[in-house]
Amino acid sequence: MPDDAAAARAAAEEESAFSHPPVDPDVTSAYGSHPDQVIDFYAPRTASDAPAPLVVVLHGGAWRARYDRRHITPFADYLARRGFAVANVEYRRGGDPLTEETGDDSTPPAGRWPDTFDDVAAALDALPALVREALPQADPGRTVLTGHSAGGHLALWAAARHVLPADAPWRIDEPAPLRGVVALAPIVDFEVAEKLDVCGNASLQLLGGHDTFAERRPWADPVLLLPTGIATTLVQGRTDLEVPQAVAESYADAAAKAGEVVGLTLLEDVGHFPLIDPAADACAVVAEEIAQLAW
Repeated sequence: MPDDAAAARAAAEEESAFSHPPVDPDVTSAYGSHPDQVIDFYAPRTASDAPAPLVVVLHGGAWRARYDRRHITPFADYLARRGFAVANVEYRRGGDPLTEETGDDSTPPAGRWPDTFDDVAAALDALPALVREALPQADPGRTVLTGHSAGGHLALWAAARHVLPADAPWRIDEPAPLRGVVALAPIVDFEVAEKLDVCGNASLQLLGGHDTFAERRPWADPVLLLPTGIATTLVQGRTDLEVPQAVAESYADAAAKAGEVVGLTLLEDVGHFPLIDPAADACAVVAEEIAQLAW
């Protein structure tokens, strides 16, 4: 259990990250018929005649519906103000959105199998055409995936679709044309995450429970989908109480054993939420890691 000081600091970090008002996108495009099958686009806020690198953002929230893409729009805007074109992807999640009726006392199920994976795959497949129409300032040839927490998992998974098992419905024949992935405190290595009870057994729930967890892991867990051949960096706070450092380290170790070098940037005195908080120094570190791959 965290001590009182650590818990208080984590709470303050979360409050800061969620204190920013949502930032409306320039354009929203649908990649399917469900209300959650949409992508918000943010044009680069800096003046330039050259096309801007495209950053695809996948939000976190333990794959649960109470957290939608709005909480990460200040981060998307932060990247746009630094010259990136940004695509903020929504996808179907588990449970119901947080309302006065649903309350905040119970923990809803995490994810929807296979809908969550269907949506991320469909969004990435539709993205080039949608970008050409909605965001002509973007250069899809310089695309970087990033995601926070559960979104970090989805970013790593989306970049590994070409190494999915042959019977996986989301498999693609060739690696996606990406400059790289920057995964922020990602929930990867589901076995380690479950041992640490990350986000209330969220990864177990995502895969449908105990009866299907082992069967579905090869289709869903990025630690089993290595090597990818795609440049990858993990950014992790050392004092993260939500997704502990050991989860990211396990993925990096597995990559090394598979013959792939994965960057692991560990930030001192940083917890879970400063990575997407425009008011935090850690957010600038994240932007720099993305820039190193994109520019």
